[in-house]
Amino acid sequence: MKKNTLFIATFFITTVLLTGILLMAIPLKSEANKPRIRLLHDWEPGLIIDETDVNMTGLNRLFLVCDIDNNMWERINGKSWRKGCPVGRRELCYLRLLHRNAKGQIQTGEMVVNRKIAERVTSIFKELYLQNYRIESIFLVDNYGGDDEKSMAANNTSCFNYRRVEGSAKLSKHAYGMAIDINPKYNPYVRGKKVSPENGRKYAFNREVRKDIPYEIDRNDMAYKLFTKAGATWGGNWKTMKDYQHFQFPS
Repeated sequence: MKKNTLFIATFFITTVLLTGILLMAIPLKSEANKPRIRLLHDWEPGLIIDETDVNMTGLNRLFLVCDIDNNMWERINGKSWRKGCPVGRRELCYLRLLHRNAKGQIQTGEMVVNRKIAERVTSIFKELYLQNYRIESIFLVDNYGGDDEKSMAANNTSCFNYRRVEGSAKLSKHAYGMAIDINPKYNPYVRGKKVSPENGRKYAFNREVRKDIPYEIDRNDMAYKLFTKAGATWGGNWKTMKDYQHFQFPS
C-alpha cells in the first residue's frame, strides 16, 4: 500500500513539473503577438523592418504626430532651430513615418514640420508608403549638422531647417516647417547654371525628355499629385528657377 502511495505521489509531482516546464516554453498570447522589433518602445529612424513588424504593430501607430519633447528639443536646438527662428518649439511637431527605401525595404523615417500641416503631411507619407513610392532616406537635417547642402547631397528627404532662400535674404519656407524636399539629389534646385546639390547636376537639365533619372518628380509623379491635392505648390512649376525636390504649403 505504501509503495503504491509513493508511486502515485511521485507520478503526480513529475506530471506537475513537466506541465510547468511545457507551459513556460509556450509564450503567452500577448507576448506572441509582440513584434520582433518593439517598434513603439525602441523606435528609431533608419530601422529596416518587415511586413510582420508592421502588421503586428499596426500601421496607424507607425505614422504618428508627436510633440517636440525635451530629448528632441535638445537634438534640434542649435542646429535646425537657432535663435531668431520665426517658429517656436510648440509650433513644431515631430513625425514618425515609414517609407520604402531604394531597395524597396520598409524603413522608419522622421521629420519635423509645422503643426499646421502635420496631419496632412503624415497622411501623404502614409499614402506614399502604401503606393510603394521609393524615398532613399528620411532623417532630420540635424543629422547633417543642420547643413542643407550635405543633407541634399545624401539624397535625404527633410522639412524643417531655419535658413534663407538660396541666394537671398528672404527666409525659406523650411524655416517655418512649411516646405518638404523629396529625394533632392535627383530632383535638384536649378537657377541658370547654379545647381544644388552640386552632385545632382547631371539630373538638372532636359528633364522633360529624359528617362534616366531615378526618383524623378514630375506632374505624373505620385508625390506631386498628393502634395498638390493637399494644397502645396511644387517648385518644378516655378518660372525663374526650378526646385524639383520642393513642395511648400501656404503659411
